[in-house]
This record gives sequence, C-alpha cells and structure tokens, in this order.
Amino acid sequence: MHSETSKDEPPAPDDARAIVPPPRDPVAAPPRRRLLADLTPLRTSADFRRLWIGNTISWVGQGMTALAISLQVYDLTHSSFSVGLVGLFSLVPLVVFGLYGGAIADTVDRRLLGLASSTGSWLLAVALAVAAFAGFHQVWFLYAVVALQAVCAALNSPARTSMIPRLLPAEQLPAANALNSMTTTFGTMTGPMLGGALVGLWGYQAAYLIDAVAFTAALYAMWRLPAMRPEREEGSRGRASVLDGLRFLATRPNIRMTFFTDLCAMVLAHPRALFPAVAVVWYGGDAKTAGLLVAAPAVGALLGSVFSGWLGSVHRHGVAILLAVGGWGLAVAVFGLTRNLWLGLLFLALAGAADAISMVFRSTMLQAATPDAMRGRLQGVFIVVVAGGPRLGDFLAGSVGDLVSPTAAVTGGGLLCVLAVTALGLRWRNFARYDARDPQP
Repeated sequence: MHSETSKDEPPAPDDARAIVPPPRDPVAAPPRRRLLADLTPLRTSADFRRLWIGNTISWVGQGMTALAISLQVYDLTHSSFSVGLVGLFSLVPLVVFGLYGGAIADTVDRRLLGLASSTGSWLLAVALAVAAFAGFHQVWFLYAVVALQAVCAALNSPARTSMIPRLLPAEQLPAANALNSMTTTFGTMTGPMLGGALVGLWGYQAAYLIDAVAFTAALYAMWRLPAMRPEREEGSRGRASVLDGLRFLATRPNIRMTFFTDLCAMVLAHPRALFPAVAVVWYGGDAKTAGLLVAAPAVGALLGSVFSGWLGSVHRHGVAILLAVGGWGLAVAVFGLTRNLWLGLLFLALAGAADAISMVFRSTMLQAATPDAMRGRLQGVFIVVVAGGPRLGDFLAGSVGDLVSPTAAVTGGGLLCVLAVTALGLRWRNFARYDARDPQP
C-alpha cells in the first residue's frame, strides 16, 4: 500500500510543483493484482483527489441540470423536436470549440484556463437558478445557456485532462483514468434520476440551485491546483496552433489509432438510436424497456470501472484496446440476435464494460505518449471524436434500421466493428506492440 505523500496545503507561489512530475515512492510495495478500482492516485496526490471529488460532484449536478432543461423545454413547447435541439445546441459548440480549446490549453496556464471555464459554467448554473426563481421561462434562454455551457466544457476538458500527467506518475495513469470513467458514468446515471426527482418535488429551480451549489466543489478543486504552464518544445512558437496539433497527430500512428479504434465502435456499432424501436419490436415492451436498454451499457461501464484494479498490471495497451473494441462490437452483434430482454441487457452491459476498459487505455496512451506541449490539442481532438462519433453512429444505425431492419443495423454494425478494428490492427501492427513502459506515439 502507498502512504500519502501530498498534503492539503495552498499552492506554491511559483510553478515548480507544476513542471516536476511526482517522484516515485521509494518504499512503495511492488504492484500486485487487484480486483476493485485502484485508489492509489487518490491517496498519493491531494491535488488529484480534490480534482476528482469536485469533478464527481459536478458531473452529478450537470446530469441533473441536463434533464431539467430538457423537461423545461418540453413543458414550454410540447415538442420533441424542440427537446432534440437541446442536443444540437450542445454538440455544435463542443465540436467547434474542442480543437481551439485544446490549442488554448497548450498556450496558457492550464490551471487558469480551467478556473476561468469552471467559473463560466458556475455562473451559467447560477443564471438558470435565478431565472427559474424569477419566473423567466424562455426557450431561447435555455438554448443559449446550453450552448455557452458547451463552450465552457470545450475549454475546460482539455485543460483539466492534460493536467493529470503532471499530477501523477505514469504508472498511476490507468488507475486515474479508471476513476475518472467511474465519475463520468456515475454522474450520467444518477444525475438525471436526481434531477427528475427534484423537478417533480420542488420544481426546476431546485435542480438548478443544487447544481450551482455543487459546482463550487469543482471551482475549489481547480483553485487549489498549482500553476500548470505547458512545457515548451525547443524552437516552438509562443502560440499553439491547431494545425500543428493535427500535423503532429498525422505523424504519430499509435496515438492516431486510439481515435480510429474508438470511431469503429461509436460509428459502426452504436445502436442507441434503435432502442425505442427494439424495445417494442423485439421485446414487446414500452418506454420503460427502452430506458433499461439505455441504462444497461452505463451499468456495465460503471462495473467495469469499479472492478478495474487489474488494469494497472497491463502494459500492452494497444492489444488491450484492440481486444476491448472488438469485444464491444461482438457484444453488440450478439445483442442484435437476442430476443430475451434480460439476455439482451446482459450483452449491452458487457459492451459497456468493454468500452470502459478501452477508454482507460486510450486515455492513458494519449496522456503518456503525447508531449506535454501537445496534450491540450490532442485532448481537443479527443473531445471532437467522443462528441461526434456517437452522433454519427446514431444517424447510421437509425438509417440502416429504417432502410433494412433493426437486426441488420445492430448485428451488422457489431460485426463491421470487429472487422474494422481487426483490419486496423493488421495494417498498423506496431500498435499491438505498444508497451506502456516505453510509450511511443
């Protein structure tokens, strides 16, 4: 077991802590196989611990607010199309500003960027609460807040994620990313449930107010971090360029493969858009059945994160990613052949667990094999892929489901995912040889 080496103390007056990676614990016990999630990053780094706790609380609050906004838009318009526009107003800023947010994170102090964007998100949560208490109910206002929240997220995520390799030693990155995956999944699962309960009991203002209060935890965590100026490469310009980041990605096949493999899963084998039809046609169910189908991958991802302790002993991250993405595709394909609800839910949960494992290793590879000067821009690309891939997958699955059949869309998409990721692995064989002990981009 590791003893805590980082104390809760105010940030140092300079950025000395920021540019020196945490030292290895010379008396640490050798790594051993675990079953439950490895909590070592939470014990050894007070900065990471505060960041993780604040992020967990804010994810729950954001999930509450996301559902409350959708419910309020429907109450005001009685239009499902208007509710669908909420997602569009969120997606476009994430994609547009994701790349530029990463470039900014490679130019300025990442702590200050994270603090400024977190403050913006907090002010927007306060604005929602004030408007609800004042009786100001306008759809355009809700759309504007959603779009601005997405801009803040696009600026905050590259800054926050690129900080983690500066707070922890490389061997703790898989554990840290598993903990972050747990946070994201827990927030997206419990936030909407709490939001629905709060809106039903006390109205929209309660959900918005609690989100505003909860977000102060993320603000406090960001404020307590040390200065986090990006490390400059020799001869680099003072201002980071998005094009330079894309050129860097074009010459780094291992990092590029992390994006390609994720697109295989999210574009080719993402059956979420078919769940309402599948619930009725395959299982004779209703909206509750569709809700179970939506929740099953999230439950699997959460369990995969909870029982992630063994991931720290895996060094061949490329092989792990190929197997996990192939496992996602295979589980989705088998789900498409099931007509028993509980068996279908089981395979969707297995797919979610495989996706969580893939995410841990993809994030770790992106953090460890990317120079610090490029981490923000590569995290910006990561945002675009994560935000855009599932939406393209929804469009593809829905189109094939209407033109052919839901079975062809789900099972065919899952098999295509397996074939595509196999072809990628054969084309770029060095990806399977990637070793975390000697990370090569």
